[in-house]
Amino acid sequence: MSKVNIVIDGVAVKVPKDATILEAARLANIKIPTLCYLKEINKIGACRVCMVQVGDNPWNLSAACVAGVWDGMQVHTGTERAVKARKTTLELLLSTHSNDCLSCVRSKNCELQTFAAEYQTEEDKYAGAKLVFEKDATQWLVRDNNKCITCRKCVAACKERQAVNVIGANERGFATLIGSAFDKPLAEIPCIACGQCIVVCPTGALTEKCDIEPVVAALNDPTKYVVIAPAPSIRVALGEEFGMRVGENVEGRMVEALRRLGANAVYDINWAADLTIMEEGHEFIGRLQKHKEGKPVKFPMITSCSPGWIKFIEMYYPEHLEHLSTCKSPQGMFGAIMKSYYAQQNKINLKDLVVVTVMPCTAKKFEAARKELTTKDGYPEVDYVLTTRELARLIKSRGIDFPKLKGDVKKEGKFDQPFGESSTAGLIFGATGGVMEAALRTVVEKITGKPVKPLEVKDVRGPKKGIKEAKYRIPELASKFGIDELKVAVVHGTQNAKTIMEKIKKGEADYHLVEIMACPGGCVTGGGQPIHTAEYMNNHDLRDQRAKAIYATDKKGKVRESHKNKSVEQLYKDFLGEPSGKKAYELLHTKFQKRTKH
Repeated sequence: MSKVNIVIDGVAVKVPKDATILEAARLANIKIPTLCYLKEINKIGACRVCMVQVGDNPWNLSAACVAGVWDGMQVHTGTERAVKARKTTLELLLSTHSNDCLSCVRSKNCELQTFAAEYQTEEDKYAGAKLVFEKDATQWLVRDNNKCITCRKCVAACKERQAVNVIGANERGFATLIGSAFDKPLAEIPCIACGQCIVVCPTGALTEKCDIEPVVAALNDPTKYVVIAPAPSIRVALGEEFGMRVGENVEGRMVEALRRLGANAVYDINWAADLTIMEEGHEFIGRLQKHKEGKPVKFPMITSCSPGWIKFIEMYYPEHLEHLSTCKSPQGMFGAIMKSYYAQQNKINLKDLVVVTVMPCTAKKFEAARKELTTKDGYPEVDYVLTTRELARLIKSRGIDFPKLKGDVKKEGKFDQPFGESSTAGLIFGATGGVMEAALRTVVEKITGKPVKPLEVKDVRGPKKGIKEAKYRIPELASKFGIDELKVAVVHGTQNAKTIMEKIKKGEADYHLVEIMACPGGCVTGGGQPIHTAEYMNNHDLRDQRAKAIYATDKKGKVRESHKNKSVEQLYKDFLGEPSGKKAYELLHTKFQKRTKH
């Protein structure tokens, strides 16, 4: 690509011909503030906080995020006029902004707050008319338009990344607000609960529905027996909430912190991920067997562990629900075992057993409330779901110095047993491609009788491609099931899921097994994970940083295949019987439903 020479604040830099001033500044290591810009999906120049002076005329200001460069261009980012323009814009935003910063969950992690302090703004300089909005809450999300700066990043994430497109700018001028069609409440629109709008919001206008209060009440109630279990990706993200390195694996500290909070038992959702692979793998082999026998069977079989994806297909492609695996997600399976086998073994009354999961995903809150995930007595199998962010706030409120906790997973930070004994195949569920890789490690060995070598199935790894396809020629497939090669696909982000579903709809998808995750990158960048500034997200790949930590741990694992998890094997012997047998199917499988969009 051809390049041009420009000068920014006296720094000569050669940049691509089609670069913006903002991108050029980054190459010159010069930071320009932005509030509405989001790399690849939101370049609209709406907030005007990135104004810079072009040339010597102090009135010649341009929005750096959308203004292109030319050869010989002179840019000044710190002139009096440019700085004053930014400061004025910030003060205007503050004039209509809610001023409850001290109690806001985004305090100290709010980009508006940060820039307001950096530019020494006057909060009440333009005090006057202010619209007051009521909060809009669902089971998974709260929207407070009193804190919204109409940057439209949430709109872009919903439309461009997730292809859901259920929010946008309503009204005009001073009355503009982010809302839904016909001002419908969030609970009445086809939102998939993924929370991707939350992680791009620069303020506290969008947050998860907080469940800290009832969890604390349960922890403080001596009549309650509280079990807490974190998902695979929590351990490679939680530390970021305490200023630790992005992607650092803090499993030991996390377990110790959960114990200090007062949990009666701390287990690992990785264990339930192994259980999921046992059931899902058996279900897939069953479909292969039906194919051989000439019976009607739906291919591809699609994974069902991402609740955002499940809600997406239930609303947008309900005619293809038969493609879904009938397996509950690891969260669902964990709750089912806790409220049956575990309660029986430990003689705990279901009214006193409180199951809390820690998830990277706001859609898990929606999933936990599904009527399909209840016991015969009507108790929810999972009582409360905390996001990574909520857990961090809870730990801080208890005065626990997280970074200084001992992180030895062999001693203080070891999960309780037997539901903490898991393979690293369960751990890799946290990254896109992980469910597929874990499934292949087990399914191929079950078909061939030989372990997969190498265990690293790199064809399905990595967040760079939204859709990854692979084919595996396995001799035993032909002899046992009459299939020449196993065709798989891995998809992350519902924008890409839509592409695959359209292929299935047209009969153009000849895959046998497909993994779909609602969030781009999978659970490591779920809607409940730590929020970073746009500056960081635009220049670093959070998906890759967190996933690398997961795969590094997997590489060192002693048990790396789900079917070699001894405690899962024992559970089948003592309680469940055979995979997908009568009891296993009753507890670990579910049904999905067609949902109306409006």
